[in-house]
Amino acid sequence: MKKFVLAYNPVSGGGEFKKKLDKIVHLFQLHGCLIVPYRTTPADEGFIDCLKAVRPRGIIVAGGDGTLNRTVNLQLKAGFELPLAIFPSGTSNDFATCLGVGAEKLSHYVERIASDKRRLIDIGKVNDRYFVNVVSAGRLTSVAHGVDRRLKNTFGKLAYYMRGLGELPKFRPLQLNVNADGQVRSCAAFFVLIVNSRVVAGLKNVSVEAQFDDGKLDLIMLEQCGIPDLVGFTAELVARKPVTANAHITYLQAEKFFIDCAEKLESDIDGESGPCLPLHVETIKKGLEIYF
Repeated sequence: MKKFVLAYNPVSGGGEFKKKLDKIVHLFQLHGCLIVPYRTTPADEGFIDCLKAVRPRGIIVAGGDGTLNRTVNLQLKAGFELPLAIFPSGTSNDFATCLGVGAEKLSHYVERIASDKRRLIDIGKVNDRYFVNVVSAGRLTSVAHGVDRRLKNTFGKLAYYMRGLGELPKFRPLQLNVNADGQVRSCAAFFVLIVNSRVVAGLKNVSVEAQFDDGKLDLIMLEQCGIPDLVGFTAELVARKPVTANAHITYLQAEKFFIDCAEKLESDIDGESGPCLPLHVETIKKGLEIYF
């Protein structure tokens, strides 16, 4: 019998996933699979011990991008290269959206997992931490970290947009230095994103060129512009238009990046607080296997 550890976040998305737990266990049992639930915690001290004890065929992650990020980091740093399945159930499920999981019937996805349908994808690494979808720094990062959990649970992704629109008049540029595979650029910019997929903060087609299996990451940097242009850029984002053609955007593809700033600046990794700059970012080609 195939065994899977189901790592679920009990508070993601207002805790709605817990209502589906029995159904998921039942669906896997119909395919001759055993599910071992693991309730995640902020520290997750027991997760690796759980993997050692169960010795599962794969891991199923139920939560948002932050839960996925923590699970990937825990298993890879411990030397467990197990395939992952994603049941998106957080406020933001960007990577799952890009992969196309969660938009179909649950039973179909369970069937593919049980049938061992999987593929290798790229991930990123920033300093000593892995990321699956995005690392960012700048004014948008501070906005995201300032969103109250109650607002996220009530309004979902809209909470980020509400907070961001209110902060636009306060935006000021940062002096950022970027090295992308040896190509050096220094400019005043509002933020920088390095993405592995087309979906960021619930916004599709942020980078139409980004692919999670091309061996590269995509850098998107919004350079200094006036408030009217900044408002127009925000409108393009919300309208889900590709932003890489915007006149104020610097867009680069590379395997490795180095990013520094003239002032202290915190980063964001898959929606969670990351280290302060400077950042060393690299592509880990085919670094993660996923059920697809």
